[in-house]
Amino acid sequence: MMAQLSSIVMQYIDTAMVGQLGADDSASIGLMASSLWLFWGICSASTVGFSVQVAHRIGATDYAGARKVLRQAIGSSLAVGLAVAAIGSAIAFPLPGWLGGAEQVRHNASIYFLVFVLALPVLIFNYLGCGILRASGNMKVPGGLNVMMCLLDVIFNFILIFPSRQVSLSSMEFTMPGAGLGVLGAALGTVLAEIVTSSLVMWYLCWRQEGMKIFHTGEHGSFRPSGNIIRNAFKVSAPVALEHAVISGAQIVITLIVAPLGVIAIAANAFAVTAESLCYMPGFGIGDAATTLVGQSYGARRLDLAKRLGYVTVGMGMAVMTIMGAILYVTAPYVMGMLSPVKEICDLGTEVLRIEAWAEPMYAASIVAYGVMVGVGDTVIPAGMNFVSIWLVRLPIAAILANSIGLRGVWLAMCIELTFRGIIFLVRLIRGSWLKNGLKTVSSDPAQEPFDPEP
Repeated sequence: MMAQLSSIVMQYIDTAMVGQLGADDSASIGLMASSLWLFWGICSASTVGFSVQVAHRIGATDYAGARKVLRQAIGSSLAVGLAVAAIGSAIAFPLPGWLGGAEQVRHNASIYFLVFVLALPVLIFNYLGCGILRASGNMKVPGGLNVMMCLLDVIFNFILIFPSRQVSLSSMEFTMPGAGLGVLGAALGTVLAEIVTSSLVMWYLCWRQEGMKIFHTGEHGSFRPSGNIIRNAFKVSAPVALEHAVISGAQIVITLIVAPLGVIAIAANAFAVTAESLCYMPGFGIGDAATTLVGQSYGARRLDLAKRLGYVTVGMGMAVMTIMGAILYVTAPYVMGMLSPVKEICDLGTEVLRIEAWAEPMYAASIVAYGVMVGVGDTVIPAGMNFVSIWLVRLPIAAILANSIGLRGVWLAMCIELTFRGIIFLVRLIRGSWLKNGLKTVSSDPAQEPFDPEP
């Protein structure tokens, strides 16, 4: 939860700082948000299959096997990062036009997007390192390093976004240096903070983490791809990547629906998404913990414990996000006021946030239940459930309601869909079929039989 919270605080910082530059610069970032989520999501998803395998092997006390998975993950992640960066770079400049962005925001939007996608071959290692550390049971180091990333983001953004200016503190006055890069500075500041964090995460994982120190164990394991590990990683990661693509693709369609509503609607939508993330990121934090706990229990062949932990973590996530939703409903005007000085943006953002706050409990159910199912390696059916919910429920309703009640209709559609999604995930969690669809884990110990959850 600390790691997720720091990520959201970083988004708040970026949004609030750029919000001071005006509606056009805010809209340029808001226009690209859904596309960036798509590219980040693909990179993040590509690492999940390795993290799940590490959790299973650690649950079975097979540390040599866990280190073997880590070696495979490093090369594979670099290849994915380079491929995704190449694709993103190729479409960076035409993309804002494809999304229906106004002429005055397209250039800054392209620059913002390009900086992030060029950094993906490095940033992907933050996802990989944090995921495997969590799979190893180490939650503190990823959380602490992501808090540090948030602090670095503040410093870098403060210097890079704004020009040099006079600052007064009590009776003292001094010149604060600044690059005055605006939207470009926001992208560079965040990327620099993430690069520093990625480097430290991988250093700790490979040199310091007990059981995972691939360079300090005296082993001479190969980094060349291993068929079984890569196949299992693909089985888990491909549906997760597809699920991210489905969700991000839907967000892009939502952007196409919102774009004709005007610059104010685009900016209000982007700021409201950032504000609402403060509610659901605790759910993702609990979902990450659920993946680790359930994954290690599954690897230890404790299916009864895995099921109980699934129920406990989902209940905890729903409780936390219900409280967060109530807080968001009350504080929505103040949160939007922190993100933008434009009254029209704040008023519209407040309205849509209060609509969506009602969906937080069921949204939590879908987030954490998904993490539970990923923990055993069951990702195909959950990805399909997300596709049906978003594309066949949210988007049609949003397209209809946007014509009559504007951005409020888009967010009402979101509220209805998140409630539906939570219900179907709860039904599947209780039925327990997800336990039978997990990975058939193979140990590095040849004397140990493969684990088949449904012999």
